Amino acid sequence: MPARLASFVLLAASATVAHAADEAASTPGADAAPEKAWSFALTAYPTAVRGGEDYTSAIATADRASLHLEARYNYESIGARSAYVGWTFAGGDSLAWQVTPIVGGAWGTTQSFVAGVEASLAWRAIDFYIEAEYVSDHADRNSSYFYAWSELGFRPVEWLRAGLAAQRTRVYGGERDVQRGPFAQLTWRRVTVGGYWFNPGSSDQIVVVMIGAAF
Repeated sequence: MPARLASFVLLAASATVAHAADEAASTPGADAAPEKAWSFALTAYPTAVRGGEDYTSAIATADRASLHLEARYNYESIGARSAYVGWTFAGGDSLAWQVTPIVGGAWGTTQSFVAGVEASLAWRAIDFYIEAEYVSDHADRNSSYFYAWSELGFRPVEWLRAGLAAQRTRVYGGERDVQRGPFAQLTWRRVTVGGYWFNPGSSDQIVVVMIGAAF
């Protein structure tokens, strides 16, 4: 039931916004310029955990103007699903910034209300990205936790981005609260592929592959 409810909320929000935009665009004599069309992205993260369970997480997003919708699979925990709605604020010229507060919920192996933020800064070829959220577990308050993923990237050419990544998670288990390591991404048109190597050289290494498409 929670999965159906969250899916219905996302579909209803998308349909409502799209219908309102279509009506405004079709109104005779409307002087306002049409709003930006929807943009979508889908990214999969096959993950290999040394001494642990391999799995694949996925994130799907839909954006129109400032509205941001997002759905996730195997993200808050293995076997969890989640859905979010947010609003994007952006600005800056030489130092460009973007902040998207999000709220939503998770169901499956994690049942919780989730509040978070996704933010980025970019200056010339250097950028910083972070996504953070607080997972409030309804079933067990002691299982509530703070999650964060951050990247410090450098883009020497348009198609290459590389840098350092870190995350604080409970998905992998083990004794490390924070995972750290290098990453690299290659972009060709609308497709981006990349890899993250957390805890390199240790007994609890994690390799994350990224395969994403925007359309």
